[in-house]
Amino acid sequence: MKTVETPVRPRRLALLGLGAVGLLPWVGSAWASQSLEAPEALIERVSGLLLASIRSDPTLRSGDLNRIMALVDEHLMPHVNFTRMTASSVGRFWRQATPEQRQRLQQEFKITLVRTYSGAINQVTDQMTLALRPSRAQPSDTEVVVRSELRGRGEPIAIDYRMERTPTGWKVFDVNVAGIWLVDTYRGQFAQEINARGIDGLIAAMTERNRAAATRS
Repeated sequence: MKTVETPVRPRRLALLGLGAVGLLPWVGSAWASQSLEAPEALIERVSGLLLASIRSDPTLRSGDLNRIMALVDEHLMPHVNFTRMTASSVGRFWRQATPEQRQRLQQEFKITLVRTYSGAINQVTDQMTLALRPSRAQPSDTEVVVRSELRGRGEPIAIDYRMERTPTGWKVFDVNVAGIWLVDTYRGQFAQEINARGIDGLIAAMTERNRAAATRS
């Protein structure tokens, strides 16, 4: 029986996009005495680069996907465990995927998220700030949740980042915006498509949606 796709709701896409934009400020914790950059400090540094770039570049604010992709590749992707993020979103089916399928899944998922990210860029203002909430993390932790609050127009939006310690530094592997975890949001949709059409069917559906979105832009 064919499973009907449940698309990610537009509001959820917008909020998750703000999560990508909202990698922002706080520094000066017990981590600072270690050689490894503190997760909060990493978020502050990367966020500053992203927001400064968006505010100063009209091409970015216009939603140019090629320019946004270049920005993401340069400043964001080095600090994201995207393989883990994709694998968690695909869930148990990841173990069944071939290396080639895993590569395609990551490629199309990245494009999907960049499209989400681009939709939130025009919401970035000079007044937008992000305040970090008190951290419960300890220097010995290998995974932490950095909790923050995006402040600007309207009510503040809670944004949390799941991060893991790696030999090359802390990396984000999931984002929660206003109570919505990115991985959980996509896992349900991906599971429906894989159950109905298999892994290749999911890849084909993602490719088609991305291609259609590029045509409309």
